[in-house]
Amino acid sequence: MNRWVDAARPRTLPLAVGSILLGNFLAYAQEKFDLRIALLATVTTLLLQILSNFANDLGDFSNGVDNADRKVALRAVQTGKISQEEMKAAVILTAAFAFLSGLALLYLGLKDAPLEVWGTFLGLGVASIAAAIAYTVGKRPYGYMGLGDLSVFLFFGLIGTAGTYYLQTFSLNLALFLPASGCGFLSVAVLNLNNLRDIENDIKTGKNSIPVRIGKTFGFYYQKFLYLAAITCFYAYPFVAGIKVNGVQQLLIVGIYPIIQLFRELHSGMSAAQIDPYLKKTALRTLFLILVFGAIQILTSQ
Repeated sequence: MNRWVDAARPRTLPLAVGSILLGNFLAYAQEKFDLRIALLATVTTLLLQILSNFANDLGDFSNGVDNADRKVALRAVQTGKISQEEMKAAVILTAAFAFLSGLALLYLGLKDAPLEVWGTFLGLGVASIAAAIAYTVGKRPYGYMGLGDLSVFLFFGLIGTAGTYYLQTFSLNLALFLPASGCGFLSVAVLNLNNLRDIENDIKTGKNSIPVRIGKTFGFYYQKFLYLAAITCFYAYPFVAGIKVNGVQQLLIVGIYPIIQLFRELHSGMSAAQIDPYLKKTALRTLFLILVFGAIQILTSQ
C-alpha cells in the first residue's frame, strides 16, 4: 500500500484542491453553497491529480526521462516498486473513478441546467482527464513541449475556481478570475519548481520544459514572476469586485507574507536537492493563502 501512496504524491494533493476551495469560498461569501457539491468537486479534483501523478510516473519512465540519472524524488515505476503494467491499470482505473465522480458532480450541480451547459461541463471534464494523461503519456506528450504551464494554469486555476463557483451559484463575474488566476499562477509555480529541479536530466532526455527553453537563471526569474503575479491578483480582487478595503481585507498580508518569503529565498544557484523541498512549501503556502483569502471574503460579506 505504501508504494501506491508514494506514487500518488501526497504533497501535491493540497495544491490540487486549492482552486476548488477558492471557488467554494467565493460562493459561500455570496450565500450560495451546497456542501455536497463542495465535497464531490474536491473528490473529483483529487482523483484527477492522482491520475496525473500516476500517468506522469508511467509516461516519464516510458519516454526515458526517469532514468538512472535521476537522483532526487525517485518515481515508483523508475525504481521498480510498481511495474508498468500495474501503473497502466492504475491509470485506467483512476480515470474511470474520476469520470464517474465528475458525472455525479454534474448531476448534482446541473440537474436543472440547460443542455448546452451540461455539454460544456462534460466537455471540460473529459478534457481534464485527457490533459492529466497526455501530459507525459503518448508519442507527443504536451508536457515535453513546454505546454504544461498553460494546462496547469487553466485547469488548476481558472477552470477549477470558476467551474466550482458556477456549480454553486449558476453565475460568473469577471472579478472572480483574479483570484482564480492567482491560484493558477501559484499552481504553475509548483510545476516550474519541479522543472527547475529536473532541468539537467530533462535537457539530456529532450523534455523541453520552460526552464529548459529559457535556461535555469531565467527559470528562476520566471518563478519569481509567478509569485508576484499571484500576489497582485489576490490583492486586486476587492478593488475590481467593488468590495470596501477595510481592516479585515488588509489581513490578506497574513497569507501573502509566506509567499514573499519564498520569493526571497529561491535563487538560481540552488541544487536539485535544495529546490525539491520548495515544491511542498509552495503547495502548502498556496493552500494557506487561499484559506486566509477565503476567510476574509466570508467575514467581509457578513
